[in-house]
This record gives sequence, C-alpha cells and structure tokens, in this order.
Amino acid sequence: MKRAFSVRWLILLAFTSFALSASIACFVAERLPSSGCIALAADNQSQQRSTSSAAPRFARGTKCGVLQSEELNEVSGIAASRKNAGVLWVHNDSGDKARIFAITSDGTLLGTYNLVGVDARDWEDIAVGPGPERGESYIYIGDIGDNNAARPMVFIYRVREPSVCISQRSLQADIDNVERIALKYEDGPRDAEVVMVDPRNGDLYIVSKRASRSKVYRVRSWELVNGATVTMRAVAQLPWGWATGGDISPDGNEIIIRGYANAAVWKRPESGELWRAFEGAQYNVPIEKEPQGEAICFDAAGKGYYTTSEGKGAAIYFYALLAE
Repeated sequence: MKRAFSVRWLILLAFTSFALSASIACFVAERLPSSGCIALAADNQSQQRSTSSAAPRFARGTKCGVLQSEELNEVSGIAASRKNAGVLWVHNDSGDKARIFAITSDGTLLGTYNLVGVDARDWEDIAVGPGPERGESYIYIGDIGDNNAARPMVFIYRVREPSVCISQRSLQADIDNVERIALKYEDGPRDAEVVMVDPRNGDLYIVSKRASRSKVYRVRSWELVNGATVTMRAVAQLPWGWATGGDISPDGNEIIIRGYANAAVWKRPESGELWRAFEGAQYNVPIEKEPQGEAICFDAAGKGYYTTSEGKGAAIYFYALLAE
C-alpha cells in the first residue's frame, strides 16, 4: 500500500513538472524570434533605423525554408505578426476556405484559423495594423480580386490578431466577431492584389493591378466601420503596373510593393501623408525568381522583408536590410 502511494506521487510530480516546463517554453518562445532568417538578420544588422533620405539597401534573398503544409498551395498574401514574435500570417488565393495560417519563417505550420461566417471569393492580400481599439493589433484580409473588373463591391475582413505560441503545431481554431467593410472604387470596378495599413494612423490602402500604371486608393481609418460601405479615393499612381503584393514598414517610414518579377520601396516624407511617398524617388530592391510570386511583407522589426510564391512547397525568402 505504501509503495503504491509513493508511485502515485511520483507520477503526479512528473506530470506537473512536464506541464510547467511546457508552459515556460511557450512563454519564453512567444518572446523570442524563431530561428533562421530572423536571427540571421539580427546578427548582421544594427538597431532599427530612423527616417533617412538615403536609399534603402537590401541583400539578395536568403532561403529561410519552404511552405511545409500541403494546405498552403496558393499563397498570395503574407504579413508579419505584431503580437507574436517570429510569426507570419499567410492565406491562399481564390478557391480556398475562409481561413488564415500562422507559420514560422522556415515554413512550419503553427495553426489554421477559420473565419466564422465569412466567404472567401478571391482573397489576394493580408496586412497587420492598428484598428478600432487602441493598443490592439488587427489582421486585415482583402477579398479584392476581380479579374474581370465586374464586382460592384469588394470586401475587407478585419479581426483581432490571435495569440500564437511559437512552439504549437498545426492548431485548429475559429475566429468569431469578424468585421466586414464593403469597398467601392470611385472610378469603377477593377482587379487589385495589394492591401496595406498605415501603422501610424490606421488608414487602409489598396493598389490596383491590371493596368500599365497601378493606382493607389485610400480609405481613412474612421471610415473602416463594421458593416459600412465606403468609396475608395485614388490618391497616387505607380510608374508601373501589375502590382501583386505590398506592405508598409512597422515604423510607417517605407512602402514596399512587388510585381511578379520586380519590387520597389518608397520613403515617406518627413512631414506629409504616406501616399505622398509615391511623389518621391522609387528605389528598386532585390527579388528572387519565383514561380508566381505575389506575397511580400516587412519583418516585424523593420530589418528586412519576406517574399513567397504560389505553389506547394514554395520557398520563403528573406532580404536583410544592409547597414547604411
């Protein structure tokens, strides 16, 4: 009887130690960047830069890994989490369910998050930025694809960014309370594949695709109300067309936009609105050859950017910021 009692205590002690170790590991992991390209950038770069008139310089892409889940077969959007260190958010193009995926920079699938009560007609890009509640991080998904330029309205879905543990694997979860904002172009329907959110004021930008010169449209942050229908206003134009992805740096100082085989950065004026960056110099930046590259985002520390492509097992590249 005494021996059985001791064995039970040993089992209980072992289980408690395991649970405590797992909790500590998750707590620590959430506060550290994942291994691979993020760590490489941190080793080679100085602290986060301030606004400068110098041309930004980035290294050629370093392959971090590949998209490891077979569910990720047509990734068209990528964004770096502002809430979970080392986490990237991605989604598939048209034909998939209404869901987003949390991955690491080496392509490990951390979780699949289903947006409850949402249709996914033609999701094209994803962004992370501020939203209605101060201090909260939000995810914006753009159902903005329109190959035939026939949709009277397109949609932005907005959710609070979920908490993700870097040590979790293939978690399945639902996201309720999804906000939907309907958008109309002031000059008629068109295809688009770029969604960006200004981290300084929450304004949303969409960039059209199928034209010799892509147009930049803006929606003010206070217009982004659940259930609203908003008319987008053109505020700028790119010197080239076929924009397939874009992002704004975490400090709001730079914009990056890519096409299938090119990418460029614009710098925000020291005094002025973000869209006025397009009135200034365009700085061409490296991009690796990809089968159908549509996704691009800055990393959460502003020390470089990521790209990836549609297709199963697509590579993830990181382009480190070089010292000025």
